Amino acid sequence: MTIDDSHTGESPQPTPGPVPGPIPGPIPGPIPGPIPRPGPVPRPHPPTQAAALRPMVARNDPRRFGRVAEDGTVYLITSSGERVIGSWQAGEPDSAFEHFGRRFDDLATEVTLMETRLASGTADARKVKQAAAALAESLSSAHVLGDVDALAARLAVIADHADETAQAERARREEHRAEQTARKEALAVEAEDLAANSTQWKTAGDRMRAILDEWRAITGLDRKTDDALWKRYSAARDAFNRRRGAHFSELDKERAGAREAKERLCARAEELSGSTDWAATAAAFRDLLTDWKSTGRASKDIDDALWNRFKAAQDTFFAARNANNAERDAEFQANCEAKEKLLAEAEKIDTSNAKAAQAAFRAIADKWDAIGKAPRDTAPELERRLRAVEKKIRDAADAGRVDPEALARAEQFRTRAEQFERQAEKAAAAGRDKEAAEARASAAQWREWATAAAQAVAKKR
Repeated sequence: MTIDDSHTGESPQPTPGPVPGPIPGPIPGPIPGPIPRPGPVPRPHPPTQAAALRPMVARNDPRRFGRVAEDGTVYLITSSGERVIGSWQAGEPDSAFEHFGRRFDDLATEVTLMETRLASGTADARKVKQAAAALAESLSSAHVLGDVDALAARLAVIADHADETAQAERARREEHRAEQTARKEALAVEAEDLAANSTQWKTAGDRMRAILDEWRAITGLDRKTDDALWKRYSAARDAFNRRRGAHFSELDKERAGAREAKERLCARAEELSGSTDWAATAAAFRDLLTDWKSTGRASKDIDDALWNRFKAAQDTFFAARNANNAERDAEFQANCEAKEKLLAEAEKIDTSNAKAAQAAFRAIADKWDAIGKAPRDTAPELERRLRAVEKKIRDAADAGRVDPEALARAEQFRTRAEQFERQAEKAAAAGRDKEAAEARASAAQWREWATAAAQAVAKKR
């Protein structure tokens, strides 16, 4: 006798004795193998690991959920009644229970693996749901002995949990996509700002390259959005490169113009370097330096070379001028010493004899003029002292020709006029207008007398 099951994994064996009558009812066809599911089906872990992954469930007792008829027909008992799952004619009924119970255990193991993977968050919830649905659909025709209703309930829970997990995953994916989109949007905006406004060419160019590196590290966008943002960044980068290229092209033109202008300034400076017209040439060099500073820069090496050339010509002129000034300063210092000796003589002139004093002063003045200039910082003081001697001699001569009483009278009249003027000012300040007017009239009278007296003295001279 044989069993009607192509998946028992056992060789057909003869059954002692006659077959107990025909098997009632049609025997189902070959029991299908494992239920097809999308993707690779995880293999059960070794016993030590499987125990850790499976939830704690009661051990399957196939006798509670099935029976083997005398003719070898195997029945599964479910909440909806009995159904034939196969025919066992390869041995004792206990072997049938063991065989179909193991097949139920295999299905239970698959369910446990689904639960474990879903709980760990490592599985694709959509695929787990599809596998659970396929397995749940196969339960109605599964050739197993066990609590199929409980297995169906667990599969229903898996499907519900998979829906929730899939929704959560979808939300996370959408959130991630939005974050990544926002990051690329920000990078595109930054690139567009650099392209439109930045003039820090090196810094902006480095940032453009850094943006590209950041861009490549950002993933998870939908293709359409990613392409649109990439076009924005690419357009901004191209615009920046064009603007930078135009800038440096213009800069090259400006540098060429600056080089020509500075070469002309160098040539002019070299022409002036030998001039001995110190004041005019120094002013010309100041003008050249002003023009140099207002002229743009050539390339660094050329600009440095031209500046060294210009400065050499400038230094040549000013070194010559400084040498000339040093020589002149030495001459002026000698003049200063000679004039101080003349001053010492002049300040000793005896003014009691007016004519002799005047003659001596004229001789000293002639020598003074012949000596020449003194240093700028001492010349004013020397001139002041000489004028003081001249005034002293002149005043002595005038005093000998003028009546002292006439001079005293003129001074007295002037003093009285000043007294009345002060009285008028005080009265006016105090609001005494009449008194002020009288004082002014008196001051005018005394001022007139003082003027007449002074004129009389002047005539006598």
